[in-house]
Amino acid sequence: MKKWYAVIGDPVSHSKSPAMHEEWFRENGIDASYVPIHVPAGTVGDAVAALRRLGASGWNVTVPHKQAIIPYLDEVDPLAAEMQAVNTVKVLQDGRLLGMNTDGPGFVRSLEERIGSARRNDRVLIIGAGGAANGIALAMLQGGYGKIAVCNRTVAKAEALCERIGGEALGLEEAAGRLGEFGIIIQTTPVGMSTATSGLPVAVDHLNPDAVVADIVYSPLHTDFLKAAMNNGNEIVDGLGMFIWQGALAFNEWTGLMPDTLGTRKRLIAETEETIC
Repeated sequence: MKKWYAVIGDPVSHSKSPAMHEEWFRENGIDASYVPIHVPAGTVGDAVAALRRLGASGWNVTVPHKQAIIPYLDEVDPLAAEMQAVNTVKVLQDGRLLGMNTDGPGFVRSLEERIGSARRNDRVLIIGAGGAANGIALAMLQGGYGKIAVCNRTVAKAEALCERIGGEALGLEEAAGRLGEFGIIIQTTPVGMSTATSGLPVAVDHLNPDAVVADIVYSPLHTDFLKAAMNNGNEIVDGLGMFIWQGALAFNEWTGLMPDTLGTRKRLIAETEETIC
């Protein structure tokens, strides 16, 4: 029987994940399909039951269901449990549902695809302390990045995250003044997104030109923060890589194969500036 996969969310119709995964199935000679399914808030339990009943082989989970789905799964892997967020569900051979999270590891893969692993001893600053920041911080810690600081407008949120990772919590102004101390800077807030607030999350006057500057926003591809870094001569990592790699790691969990991420990046950049999620 032909396998099928899905992404569930609210909204979900604008997602680029179906086209990306369908292309990967074609490239790897896999007879499978991938569909978007609109699941309104509050109906996740019913959706999971329906996906089981209809024989889905696995699915991705996007906003606002990454936490809400957890009680309906049979098992959650350690990283997703620590993050308290699931973005990938794998159907095991015995039919049990395993929740995973490829967002944070996807960011690490996109970062190291660009700069390699030689900078794991650099000091890292994560801007923001929300769900994305939590996932990235935990994945980076797991990946060997041990010197992590977090800055946030609400310092208490940064402190809560740093208690989990053994990092240093900073306010935005303090972080801006100490920006030159960090070799890797990761922007995880919505600031700069085409549908959110424009501008910079922190001032970049003290940015070290040797630092690598990353932003998880991918629409636009180059945010004001990344443009400021480029003007300063910094190497940058845009948010498109994280989107591609979180999908690639899910694809690998489902099929045992790793898709062509570089080819996918070229294809997506050649398409449109529409929102990718």
